[in-house]
Amino acid sequence: MTDGQPTKSAPRDRLNHDQRILFMALAGGLPGTLISLILIWDRPYTPKVQWTLSLIILGFWLSLAFSLRGRVVRHLQTLSNLLAAMREGDYSIRARGAGRDDALGDVMLEVNALGETLRAQRLGALEATALLRTVMGEIDVAVFAFDAEARLRLVNRAGERLFAQPAGRLLGRTAAELGLEEFLHSADDAQIIPKTFPGQAGRWGVRRSTFRERGLPHQLLVLSDLSRALREEEREAWKRLVRVLGHELNNSLTPIKSIAGSLESLLVREPRPLDWHDDMARGLSIIGSRSESLSRFMQAYAHLARLPTPRFAPVNVHELVRRVAELETRLHVKVMPGAELTIQADADQLEQLLINLQRNAADAALETGGGVSVGWIKNTNHVTLIIEDEGTGLSNTANLFVPFFTTKPGGSGIGLVLSRQIAEAHGGTLTLTNRRRGTGCEARLQLPL
Repeated sequence: MTDGQPTKSAPRDRLNHDQRILFMALAGGLPGTLISLILIWDRPYTPKVQWTLSLIILGFWLSLAFSLRGRVVRHLQTLSNLLAAMREGDYSIRARGAGRDDALGDVMLEVNALGETLRAQRLGALEATALLRTVMGEIDVAVFAFDAEARLRLVNRAGERLFAQPAGRLLGRTAAELGLEEFLHSADDAQIIPKTFPGQAGRWGVRRSTFRERGLPHQLLVLSDLSRALREEEREAWKRLVRVLGHELNNSLTPIKSIAGSLESLLVREPRPLDWHDDMARGLSIIGSRSESLSRFMQAYAHLARLPTPRFAPVNVHELVRRVAELETRLHVKVMPGAELTIQADADQLEQLLINLQRNAADAALETGGGVSVGWIKNTNHVTLIIEDEGTGLSNTANLFVPFFTTKPGGSGIGLVLSRQIAEAHGGTLTLTNRRRGTGCEARLQLPL
């Protein structure tokens, strides 16, 4: 190109590379040949000698020129054949007779090395592709690839089973025809959606990503059946819930039943003991106390199950932490300074969460006479609130977030569970671990900015 304009094609009468080499070889030998012919015809030789020598000189001159042309062109043709074979995917052809300390030999050796490198890379690519196809065929996850026009270009065997059709009938169809258009245009790259397909129904984990093939954009859609896993999780959750409910109900109903039986036997005894009024009042008091405890337990469960949706509004982190710290009157809570920032959150729910964590930290610190500190750290895309205590630490972390599990006398066992629900409703996480330095526990609440 010249000045942004494409060049015109070369005229047909222009010499090609072979002809130019021959012309240059002839031109190089022409002066010597002419001088030799002039000297021969200028001498007093016989015509026979003159013609014989002239033919020998002309034949030698032409043979050398054509030999030089053939030597140059032959190697170029060899290189051309090698490169053409590589372009066609054949890397088995090699240039022979190539050696070092020679410009042409170095070129041949480099082309041979290039062919070996491409052969190894192609073999690795073929093996990787074969492995990928095997994995895609064996995994129990439906994989679909759509081009820029939302037409299906790739599907594995799980996808075929999902639609109860072979790949030949699915490829080329649009996402709308397959009922997958809502997944391709969803705002979330990962979600769980209940949907019924011709080959299977259930709740599906949907993940979407993009890739490029031959320079063109494609969308990759992965559908995994979560129904079985979710059913197992639900079953385990019900088992834990029934176990906890059964434990609490037995703790209350067993003494009630025992005392009710004792009071019944007391009423039918004749004659009744003199202090039967006192026994009756004491038994009824125990029954009332256990009934009230059971009622509190059920109210706590109802409160846990009815956590409202957060109402997001600007919340100043420093003011929130300071306000919660001032609510603890049993000991001084040290507020560690941090960056001034405001987040979008439900102030009431976050305050309840921090109060639960701070109360637990204070309970632990009072047992050892230690202190409690609260602070926060701002990172790129989230803020982490940290509550540390100098208590004895956690002895059992497996049941921390099990509903109604508690190690404190009179505890309800829902504080940490409720706190984690609030954190997850805000798109954050809540973790409790033992401190790495010193004794005590560290609670970390991570919230997005």
